[in-house]
Amino acid sequence: MACILGIDLGTSSVKSMLLDEEGGVVQTAACAYAVDIPKPGYAQQSPEVWWDAVKQTIQELKADCPSMLQSIRAVGFSGQMHGLVLTGKGGEVLRPAIIWLDQRSEHMAEQMQEEIGMGRMGKIFHNRAFSGFAFPSLLWVKEKEPGVFDTINKILLPKDYIRFRMTGELGTDASDASSSCILDTGKRDWAYDIIERYDIPKDIFPDVHEAEDTAGYITAQCACETGLPAGIPVVYGSGDQPAQSIGNGAVQEGLIISNIGTGGQISAYSAADIYDPELRIHTFCHALNRAYTIFGATLCSGMSLNWLKDKILEAGSFQELSNAAAETEPGAGGLLYLPYLTGERTPYMDTGASGMFFGMRLMHDRRHFVRSVMEGVVFSLKDSLQIFEQMGLRADRIIASGGGASSPLWLQMQADILEKEICVSGVEEQACLGACILAGAGTGILESVEEGVKRFVSFRGDTYEPRRYLKELYREQYRKYQQLYQTTKELMR
Repeated sequence: MACILGIDLGTSSVKSMLLDEEGGVVQTAACAYAVDIPKPGYAQQSPEVWWDAVKQTIQELKADCPSMLQSIRAVGFSGQMHGLVLTGKGGEVLRPAIIWLDQRSEHMAEQMQEEIGMGRMGKIFHNRAFSGFAFPSLLWVKEKEPGVFDTINKILLPKDYIRFRMTGELGTDASDASSSCILDTGKRDWAYDIIERYDIPKDIFPDVHEAEDTAGYITAQCACETGLPAGIPVVYGSGDQPAQSIGNGAVQEGLIISNIGTGGQISAYSAADIYDPELRIHTFCHALNRAYTIFGATLCSGMSLNWLKDKILEAGSFQELSNAAAETEPGAGGLLYLPYLTGERTPYMDTGASGMFFGMRLMHDRRHFVRSVMEGVVFSLKDSLQIFEQMGLRADRIIASGGGASSPLWLQMQADILEKEICVSGVEEQACLGACILAGAGTGILESVEEGVKRFVSFRGDTYEPRRYLKELYREQYRKYQQLYQTTKELMR
């Protein structure tokens, strides 16, 4: 039976999935890696570490399913967005990749907004400039590391580097490129007039393609390193958020994706090219040609819980934390948490924002702190969801994904705080599934992405409904949550 290989290059790990032509998950494998933080505000990773991790997952798949690896007919990608990979003339990596969590380019992002103007940035990029986005990071390299800058042959986004190692071909896709803050989102091509303005060579930017397009084929070198058969077609793939939307079946309006992983995201599909005039949230190109992803992000969602577990409570497991939180009442006894440990993206775009517990009393114990963190993450997602609805986007149902979807307590919190029905995908690795669907559609295994969604996407039987008796409690907590940031933001500097 023919198979498709989907690879999701995340922030904390890479995951690879073998999917058969009937949509059955044959096997998955994962390999973790760390984020390097050499200085406060810096966040980078080695692309070679990514490549080694990808090879390890493929070897694990080969060990578990030796015959199926030879049945692979297409390869697709999903990847962490915004990051900057710099390559030289021989394809060598020139420096560690500056990833989305990085804050070193804050000054460059602010300078872009002042020089270009918010109105023009909205029309061209549909987004503000933000530290951690590829173009502000490139401006930082130009200013701080001119020797590196002068040797750049091509810039890539993270998953593009892995695809290059597999095919030898350089390029990117519109969905990922639109997260760089240098793509003309409406035209789905680089904003060359802005590139010229900053005296950057145009030819270091790779060609922009659609996610389903074939990028190349598995090379003999890649076959030697991974065990994959040479000659398999490889599609460009997409950023992880559009891939996850496809893997969750959100290829029509009215469905919202909520993802709680290392960071947190909430996104909506839009057939229309729309953006928030105040640029409080993002509009990116969707992996589907001529569609768009309306996107909100909180930087420190699952990472907040991990910080609490490892640095404060020294707890044994996430399950232990979840059990503790379940023992206390909704609202965490009035304890509020701002999940801004690494600044905040939407809607505030504030790299200087900091995390905070507020309202502590003698009555509070570890259970309240855990619940407060979990609720604070959902409040942050609600900030963006409210803007979606102000823009006229429907939110008929929310599909929960990421590590947070494995916690029934967190799922119920989302239903109660967001005041929407929550359902959960039947497949845990939705971004991998989306990558597989893109590969299948791009190589003719599937007629279209939409057909792949109909055939391959399923949902668990359990759904989570908002509990009406908690509506006023959570609305009041959310009001205080919003007021807390507005009242203290100047003190965070």
